[in-house]
Amino acid sequence: MILAQLTDMHIKDKGLLAYQKVDTSAALEAALAHLERQSCKIDVVLFTGDLVDSGRASEYARLRVHLEALNTPFFLMPGNHDDRTALRAAFPDHTYLGHEDEPVYYTIEQYPLRIIALDSLMPGRGEGQLGTLQLNWLAERLAEQPNRPTLVAVHHPPFPTFIGHMDRLGLTDSATFEDIITRHKQVERVISGHIHRPIFTRWAGGIASTAPSTAHQVALDLRADASSAFMLEPAGYQLHHFTRATGVTTHTALVGNWPGPFPFFDSEGRLIE
Repeated sequence: MILAQLTDMHIKDKGLLAYQKVDTSAALEAALAHLERQSCKIDVVLFTGDLVDSGRASEYARLRVHLEALNTPFFLMPGNHDDRTALRAAFPDHTYLGHEDEPVYYTIEQYPLRIIALDSLMPGRGEGQLGTLQLNWLAERLAEQPNRPTLVAVHHPPFPTFIGHMDRLGLTDSATFEDIITRHKQVERVISGHIHRPIFTRWAGGIASTAPSTAHQVALDLRADASSAFMLEPAGYQLHHFTRATGVTTHTALVGNWPGPFPFFDSEGRLIE
């Protein structure tokens, strides 16, 4: 099974650039085209938050047009830039999104790897929170199938990245979340977005990771007092490959029309020098 994770698209209204520099719609189109060119079969795509930039209905309408090009089943999660009501209105056929302004959390059961999607959105805030009700729901869902390999997704990463200005906008109840994940050994991975960089760390007795943005990347500056900034580095996404024997193995794809592929060996099997 292969799960594609795309995140932090920050789609804006037509003609507007993110931070007056980034054409996030063009970037998403390029990422989706790159994904479609993958030689492997992608089973499902999960968009892990900050789907749009300002939570406007018009931005979600534009996002929907972009996603109509996808030939793979996909699921949506909110991030701190999103609006639940506008998201649901734009994707009424995505019934797993629920109704009204309740948090958007759900399970995806139809694949070999069970997926649990959480909602860390705090309206009007940059930091994230899961809350007691959602954390209790998560614990109940994990207790239901203790032997089934599971991946948990949440927009805000629950671990420190040491990019100071982003960590100050982190998950406020990560300690309780960590305690739940630690108790449930079937969790193969916790994946997140928010940071606009690929990061992996040991957390809660397993591995947690973040994916790059399909648009701009947060500047890699590990000084505690570093200013908030972004880079126009290559955009990317991640492919999470799962088998029961090996668990989750992750590849980061950088979006671009790169030269190649070129062979290492000639037609007679000799290494090309």
